[in-house]
Amino acid sequence: MARESVTAKRRTPKAPEDRIRARNEATILRAAVELFARKGFDGTRIAEIAEASGLPKANVYYYFETKEAIYATLIERLLKGWDKALEHIRADREPREAIAAYIAAKLDYSRRHGTESRFFANEIMRGGAFLSKAQRRHMQEITRERVDVVDGWVRDGRLRPLDPRHFFMMLWASTQFYADFAEVAAMTLGKPKLDAADYEAARRTVVDVIVAGCLAAESRP
Repeated sequence: MARESVTAKRRTPKAPEDRIRARNEATILRAAVELFARKGFDGTRIAEIAEASGLPKANVYYYFETKEAIYATLIERLLKGWDKALEHIRADREPREAIAAYIAAKLDYSRRHGTESRFFANEIMRGGAFLSKAQRRHMQEITRERVDVVDGWVRDGRLRPLDPRHFFMMLWASTQFYADFAEVAAMTLGKPKLDAADYEAARRTVVDVIVAGCLAAESRP
């Protein structure tokens, strides 16, 4: 009976008010990130977010007490997405598979969340004033953990000698470019906008070049 009760509880759908809250918060965040990406924090007003989301201004304040709260939520969501991609870089995986999976995940995130990536890039170019100390520390710590993994691969002779910090910056540059500079990428490819096939071509190219360049000679196919 206890097992049945637990199962039934897990299958209980969210209350209607929870679904409404989740839907409205998502709507507000979608509208806000578009505005922040184009106009920055100072150039965006709550009234504009309300208008773009199709919700009354009072509703926006109901879900988010301040504009800063919306901005901070967007940063936190993006960092979680990037953290998820970094989970592929693990000491128990072969470097070839781990690096290829990480590149694929980062490019997929760029494709699905291009506006969020541009929003964050603009925040950093403005000095990153809204990055909290905890977020900065988290970014440093999670990068350091993955740097240690790459260092271990180098020590084991599975990667050629390289600076893992510059290695990660190269990975970020080659994957986030397709979101942060989507217009340039599309123009280079001679088309109005990027599509899924372009991201797949990018994945193959970036993986082929970077993986082939960093694997130790004995680890290459």
